[in-house]
Amino acid sequence: MSFGMFGSVFLLAQFLQTVQHYSPLSAGLHTLPWTGMPVLVAPLAGWFSDRFGGRPLLIAGLFLQATGLAWLAAILQPTTPYADVVPAFIISGVGMALFFVPVANVVLGSVSRELEGIASGTNNAIREIGGVFGVAVLGAVFSARGGYSSGQAFSHGLTPALWVGAVVVAAGAFVAFAIPQRGSEIADAAIGEMSLEPALA
Repeated sequence: MSFGMFGSVFLLAQFLQTVQHYSPLSAGLHTLPWTGMPVLVAPLAGWFSDRFGGRPLLIAGLFLQATGLAWLAAILQPTTPYADVVPAFIISGVGMALFFVPVANVVLGSVSRELEGIASGTNNAIREIGGVFGVAVLGAVFSARGGYSSGQAFSHGLTPALWVGAVVVAAGAFVAFAIPQRGSEIADAAIGEMSLEPALA
């Protein structure tokens, strides 16, 4: 998720400024349908996560993010109206919220209590590393295929970069199918340990 999100937002903010001539502030505001959507969706995502587990939300979030990136890759041109990209921004923002809300609980629920600190730190580190690699890799794809000489040149680099981000995020969605539903294995193990304690006492 971080790979596709950070790398894409990094390039899209430049697209809005360099190609469509928005000011830096205006470009930031125009990305709010994506970056601000978690504020609205997070409470609902938390509710669904508590009732159905984090796995369905992670899968849905990754697929929505991949769909949004693919949509942007398919339509973005120097003359693309902003209204045409808003739906893709919203889809990506909803996907981001569905992923980031339950991911910490899923990670912590997959380890014993003694390892929760390590798991939490590892999760945070992986998220940051994913963002760094997303900016680096998508930036490298952009540089190899396009540039800043014209709006069309920028689009020629942006399109394949967004496709790479979409493919990586979609691959993450398929990997997420391997996550145990509601952490059932961990829960069963914990129940087993609790049932042994009276006998040992």
